[in-house]
Amino acid sequence: MQHRRPRLSRGAKTAAAAVTALAAGASVTVAMAGEEAKKCAAFDTITMGKYYVNNNLWGQDDGTGTQCVWDNSRSGNTISWGTDYSWTSKAGKENAVKSYSSTVLGWHWGWKVDKASTELPIRVGDRKRVNTSWEFSVSSSPGTMNVAYDLWLHSKNTADWQDQPTDEIMVWLNRQGGAGPLGSKVGRVSLGGAMWDIYEGDIGWKVHSFVRVANTTKATLNLDDFTQALVRRKLLSDDKYVSGIEAGTEVFRGKGRVDTKAFSVDIG
Repeated sequence: MQHRRPRLSRGAKTAAAAVTALAAGASVTVAMAGEEAKKCAAFDTITMGKYYVNNNLWGQDDGTGTQCVWDNSRSGNTISWGTDYSWTSKAGKENAVKSYSSTVLGWHWGWKVDKASTELPIRVGDRKRVNTSWEFSVSSSPGTMNVAYDLWLHSKNTADWQDQPTDEIMVWLNRQGGAGPLGSKVGRVSLGGAMWDIYEGDIGWKVHSFVRVANTTKATLNLDDFTQALVRRKLLSDDKYVSGIEAGTEVFRGKGRVDTKAFSVDIG
């Protein structure tokens, strides 16, 4: 099953929330340890060093349900956090994404955390390593969902909240319940010790998706390998800038939970 994100996708729907958060600045919630500190309102955030966790319920109007996020721990650049959810779909919206609760590093319709600490943006042509490690667990019978990275790219290194991206790169590590990416399959590639199917779509900006052929719950990757794979296929120009890196779960429908045991991104 392939989902179709509307032209005004999660980014456009959360732009206003990002502006509000930027204006609030000093009022951003400081992380508290443990699931007892769940945050369940749409677009609630928890700061965790250079990252923040975003309860991004961008597609909630297409369904009925709830989702919460919480933090567990942070040690240096490594964080642990979790999310649980319960979503049903409105008629005709079964294949619509309801949420993408995720960690955010860098740009997400603006800059919430001090920009310098994120080491972003980086120019694709500079070939900087983007080393990431992610270990997580998915509850049994989690509905229709995926666990994926989401990279945002711009044509300039000064993007702010009003600047629409030119490209979005998703890297799916795990998918359940028949979830599938936007667009059409254009090839297969070996990266980071695994095989990935490449999909190309467009929602007002280009969406490039790498879908791991075999599900995993643990990955150590250089995300630059994925941008370079697109450059080699002339699907992405190397003068673009990676402005933001997210990691979380897209939920279409169902009830479940994803626990990130350890997650980190180190650039350069």
